[in-house]
Amino acid sequence: MNDLFLAKTGTTPDVSFNASRGLLKLEGRSIPENPEWFYESLITWIHEYFRDPKPTTKMEVKLEYVNSGTSKYLMEIFRILNVYYDQGKKVSVVWFYEEEDEAMYELGMHYQETVKLPITMSVIY
Repeated sequence: MNDLFLAKTGTTPDVSFNASRGLLKLEGRSIPENPEWFYESLITWIHEYFRDPKPTTKMEVKLEYVNSGTSKYLMEIFRILNVYYDQGKKVSVVWFYEEEDEAMYELGMHYQETVKLPITMSVIY
């Protein structure tokens, strides 16, 4: 399985999906005008990865700002991860946020309350 690395742009985050380590990272800003174009490739990769995942899969999300389209796709990704978690796969998410950023904290809490997937909230220092 190939890793997926996408360099961040002014509207999309840095993507580092490392299949050999079972570590999926999103970092930066996510405000694409067409989030479907960007996030569908990530979703496809995730489904392919879970055909033969590592014993433990961890997703780290360090987004400083997201638009509503991104929020929808993040929920879709978490729901997909939740399906694999429900199937007995060891999947977890760490949602990073800056201490003073209430909007990103509340968004992480919303995801945490909506899916059964283990989502840990972590302050960026």
